[in-house]
Amino acid sequence: MSRDIPTFSDPERTHWADSCRPLSDAAEHGMIEFHTLVHGHYPGRTLPEDVLPGLKTVGFWDSMGNQNWGLDWHCNEGIELALLERGSLDFSASGKQTKLLPGDLTLTRPWQKHRVGAPNVRPSRLHWFIIDLEVRRPHQEWRWPHWIVLAPADLKELTTFLRHNDQTVWRDAAEVRRCFTRIADVIQNDATGTGLSWLTVLLNELLIHMLDLIRSQDAPIDKSLATPERTVELFLDDLRSEPRQLRLKWSVRLMAHSCGLGVTRFTDHCRDQTEYTPMQYLNRLRLEFATQLMRDHPEMTNAKLADSCGFRSASYFATAFRKQFGCTPHQFSAQANPK
Repeated sequence: MSRDIPTFSDPERTHWADSCRPLSDAAEHGMIEFHTLVHGHYPGRTLPEDVLPGLKTVGFWDSMGNQNWGLDWHCNEGIELALLERGSLDFSASGKQTKLLPGDLTLTRPWQKHRVGAPNVRPSRLHWFIIDLEVRRPHQEWRWPHWIVLAPADLKELTTFLRHNDQTVWRDAAEVRRCFTRIADVIQNDATGTGLSWLTVLLNELLIHMLDLIRSQDAPIDKSLATPERTVELFLDDLRSEPRQLRLKWSVRLMAHSCGLGVTRFTDHCRDQTEYTPMQYLNRLRLEFATQLMRDHPEMTNAKLADSCGFRSASYFATAFRKQFGCTPHQFSAQANPK
């Protein structure tokens, strides 16, 4: 759940959390029924700091009519399970759009971009929880909160699957559905907080049902999904797909830090995947974006183009552009936009 915030909004920070702004606005205006327990910035009733640490948000919305909002592309700061109990919802992840039907379950990891609504939300009742496992990238080791009490072998099996499979939509999740509805009853009917023991039990039960669902569908394991190479691949995808990322003041150190890797290892993976050093590749993306801007906005000056694409000065931008394309920005713009 999120407002429209990019995964990397500041190179000094490796991950920006979502705040569900459209959802909380809809609740404030009486457009939906909304019940949650939360830690941190998420909207809802705040849990005590020492109660269920790592649980970022758990709850549900109940939308009785078509909405004028949706949750745009975003990542979470933990693993999210969400289940549609009633209605239908458009859900997108990894570039694929699905219409969720009652009983469908979605599962997204912290690095998986997803969207709810296309662009708006339909009449629906949706349940979810997000647990922070202290990871933001695929290769990092997961750390479950201490209140997750699955048997060690079961927790290891669940973790192994969740790290090595990127399936986001699951069908026939009947037991998970029943567990989510019981959690909703606890949240909605317990204003004093005395149901927290039940909530703890039910969240553990839900994970057990998730493990049973995985086993029943014989889901495949792909070890390559949890490697440093995969982490770098996703980071480079962010740069390619998010023009806002190109404006940030990246250095190789900050890129490596954002991936949770050392500079040398990050640089090696970048070279393997792109045949360029990190800064060479970043500047190529910036220059390609500049050509797009010039086609769409031929009136833009070199100074404006440089600022929009992340170059430190108009002169450096012009020099890099001529080196890359063999002509000045003005010449390119004139050719791309003949009168």
